[in-house]
Amino acid sequence: MLFERPSDDLLYEALVARDASYEGFAWAAVKTTGIFCRLTCPARKPKRENTSFFETIAECMEAGFRPCSRCRPMLKFGEADPMVTRLLSALDTEPFRRWSEEDVVLLGIDPSTARRAFKRQFGMSFLEIARLRRMGKAAETLKEGASVLDAQLDAGYESGSGFRSAVTKLFGAAPANLRDKTLLRADWIETPIGPMMAIADQHSLHLLEFAERKALPAEIRKLQKFTGSGIVMGRHPPIDQIEAELKAYFAGEDLGFKTRLAGHGSPFQRQVLKALRAIPAGVSTTYGAVAASLNLPSSTRAVAGANGANQIAIVIPCHRLIGADGSLTGYGGGLWRKRWLLEHERRMVVGKG
Repeated sequence: MLFERPSDDLLYEALVARDASYEGFAWAAVKTTGIFCRLTCPARKPKRENTSFFETIAECMEAGFRPCSRCRPMLKFGEADPMVTRLLSALDTEPFRRWSEEDVVLLGIDPSTARRAFKRQFGMSFLEIARLRRMGKAAETLKEGASVLDAQLDAGYESGSGFRSAVTKLFGAAPANLRDKTLLRADWIETPIGPMMAIADQHSLHLLEFAERKALPAEIRKLQKFTGSGIVMGRHPPIDQIEAELKAYFAGEDLGFKTRLAGHGSPFQRQVLKALRAIPAGVSTTYGAVAASLNLPSSTRAVAGANGANQIAIVIPCHRLIGADGSLTGYGGGLWRKRWLLEHERRMVVGKG
């Protein structure tokens, strides 16, 4: 080869020194900020362990990084072509826009010409770059605690399922990097009160949460760390089983849930979650009552904490716990869902009787 990419350590030295001799041969991506830069970027330099290097801009964007707004690597790289510069400037102005070929035409640019120019310079088309920019912005929105629906709308996705599939890839790791690890599989389950994410291994269910739960990304990272496993899209048998059981539940059939659950949490937390599963459908109780049932009447707060750590919604029915005064208390899936579930179960029991 006429040019062999330098080692990452050498590239990091070039980044720190702002050495222009490597300009265009590699780009620096910063894990903590989610951006990628030119090696000569004037911004404060990241730590070595937080820096990765890619040979192309396409690789940076496909890995979920967005261009730095300070060194503007894409504009710099495409500045020789006024058409490319114009489109990239338009994209910087409206990164959330769902760009189409019609939009390119309205700018007085031939879509075929633009496609060839972008493929030549970046390895992907303008529309592909625009889609990845939307995804990067959506991921940023999620990290800031916005709901999945808000992030979906920000990203310009009309299809919730398409957006969820794309976002899920950001939470996992590429299969090529997981050859020596056990893989958990994740998939979406549609329900009458919104989509839920299910994560399982071959034998048991690890997580079942509503997509809009703000803590979902953190719970996924916690699960990865706890199990030491990668998560990829797909299904293991427990996901098919819980989907069938949820379908029966929402149809008003009180058949119970038999899907095997993975045992996470401390011994006390598992004790509390077991007590929650003993509460029958159509019945609600208090945190204090659960503490008393465990012969730990002074542990009401600890019971509430264990309840809040539950990652298996509905199956472990934390929605059946209410305040001592009979009021609805906090619920990760939203109080409206808690009210819906309690009313659904009340009708389920009445119908059975």
